[in-house]
Amino acid sequence: MERMRISMQYLNTAAYVNRLDERYKPQYEITKLDLNHTDWHSWRTDFRSKLAKLTGLSDMQSQFSAVPLQVRAVSREERSDYTIEKLFVTAEPGVEIPFYLLLPLGKGEGCYPLVLTPHGHGPRGKETYVGHYADEADRAENEAGERDIALQAVKAGYAAIAMDVRGFAEMGRRQEWEQNKGSSCLELQRISLLYGRTLIGERVFDIGRLIDYAATRPEIDTSRIAITGNSGGGTVSLFAAALDERITVCAPSSYFCTFRDSIMAMHHCSCNYIPGILQLGEMYDVAALVAPRPLLLINGKDDMIFPIEAAKEAFSYVHAVYAAQGAADRCRQFVGHEGHRYYKEPVWPFMKQYLSR
Repeated sequence: MERMRISMQYLNTAAYVNRLDERYKPQYEITKLDLNHTDWHSWRTDFRSKLAKLTGLSDMQSQFSAVPLQVRAVSREERSDYTIEKLFVTAEPGVEIPFYLLLPLGKGEGCYPLVLTPHGHGPRGKETYVGHYADEADRAENEAGERDIALQAVKAGYAAIAMDVRGFAEMGRRQEWEQNKGSSCLELQRISLLYGRTLIGERVFDIGRLIDYAATRPEIDTSRIAITGNSGGGTVSLFAAALDERITVCAPSSYFCTFRDSIMAMHHCSCNYIPGILQLGEMYDVAALVAPRPLLLINGKDDMIFPIEAAKEAFSYVHAVYAAQGAADRCRQFVGHEGHRYYKEPVWPFMKQYLSR
């Protein structure tokens, strides 16, 4: 008996996406605005409200913002030029945020500006950002990528908070840890989505709770708060600054691009996805929510997962928004000489300029 020959036809993804683009027009797309005649206050207020709802942030804020922080101190050490405390605060009932607070010793007087340093993908989470390495190979790799960001901040004279981000290290699940998986992002994102939440929204909410805690510390000046992180930490940095106006300076590294050319174009961790985001806007529209607060967008010229040409084009749109608001000098892009890593070179001069009194 002759075998039936089956002819396969596959989905044309490019055509499919083009049809979606024609059907779904982003509501807050800055490329379609008359930038010099836009009511930016109304644009920000409306867009921020809808983005907070889409991520699940507004629901979390309404339910849990009044939950006591229930601070739990675990340890405190004095090192050569800074102190480091390990603490926990409650995010929502049953969920604690583990973090380190670093404070300078003998640098300046009065309250320190705060730098929040959310980390990216990696099993050690916050430990990398404070220089707690697994071994010498781990140290060499992370110091080459300049990922000891909380240490950089405290040595520059700032208070620094290095937290575990949901899905990693002490905020990951035992099941993934025991299987030597790098994160619990996939499993936690699945759960979040079923409740109308997202990991991005949950991580931004946690940043807000840490700012609430910082306001209880007399050593910290919460009128001057910066946020900077690499890769997934860049994601948290950008969305946190877009959604929480208490953050005064934002410097995301190795994340800023367009959703179409990065998150949509190739495989990324599930924690990057917000259902329906392209009905509101592109990544450059989210970044424009930070305006006119200082924004430093850091990219690597050889970053294969956040392509540099798309990042440069996206920056041109954001910079135009800043220019329209009379703040062109507050929006900058730095292109590093390598790939997907942190670049400290532009960060601390930028912080000094905008965190000074």
